[in-house]
Amino acid sequence: MNLEALYLYCDIIRSNSFTLGAAANRVSQSAASQAVRQLEHELGVQLIDRTKRPFTVTREGRVFFEASHDIVERMEAARAEIGWRKKRIEGTVRVAVIYSVGLHDMGWYTQQFTALHPTARIRLAYLHPDEVVEAVVSDSADVGILSFPSPGRALAVIPWRSEPMAFVCAAGHPLAARAAIPPAELARQKFVAFDRTLSIRKAVDRALRRQGVKVEPSMQFDNIETIKQAIATQGAVSILPRPSVQREVQQGVLAALPLEMPALNRKVDIIHRRQKPPGPTTAAWIEFLRKHHLGDGTG
Repeated sequence: MNLEALYLYCDIIRSNSFTLGAAANRVSQSAASQAVRQLEHELGVQLIDRTKRPFTVTREGRVFFEASHDIVERMEAARAEIGWRKKRIEGTVRVAVIYSVGLHDMGWYTQQFTALHPTARIRLAYLHPDEVVEAVVSDSADVGILSFPSPGRALAVIPWRSEPMAFVCAAGHPLAARAAIPPAELARQKFVAFDRTLSIRKAVDRALRRQGVKVEPSMQFDNIETIKQAIATQGAVSILPRPSVQREVQQGVLAALPLEMPALNRKVDIIHRRQKPPGPTTAAWIEFLRKHHLGDGTG
């Protein structure tokens, strides 16, 4: 049993995905699966039940995760302290990110950053927006990435990128052939909205009110992936960040059309604790993100 296997196991459990855990550790999914099986062999217990989709963590697996997490956290704290003293870019940056950004972009950012800084690691946790804020405030994450964050006494907000919002429907929808969609058209459609507690929902509602348009959502969800499924399978429409549907548009599943209304964009920013200035590796990660704007239409 080695430390790298513990890192890998923790990342798999945190992300609830062999694929994401493997990517975070720069190994193949097959290698990740073999590493977990080796841990199970050494411990003589089953850690992960692979018969279910998604997989579930056994009781023994949860106990082992807690112990491994403690070891990994202590090691990273030591590395961060050493790196801080030497001003070196090494150790781990704990990043809490909303699903719609993390699942589409973070793999690329992580690969590019660690290629520049081989002794650095980016540990990703994919969370609900409220959980991203809580992770940063509670110091279980060094930085958070989410849309429309609210600055406050506890949080510092660093602007990152602005994503254009688009009218989204199934590729076969009657409106898919239009050049652009007037806001009034939304009131006549089966509209899928974000959950009313989310900041992005409030931003969309404000934009529609300015246009004098009242939309009664037929469905509400708290994440983009579920909204996209409803659009594709139930003849519904929505307003979503264009980068989040780029893959489905390229595959011919969805259509994303401009809205005839003043620029409506989703602001995605970086947050960190005000009382905890970023160390060298975290600061380098933030600087790297700000130099790149993958998927926001600005290069």
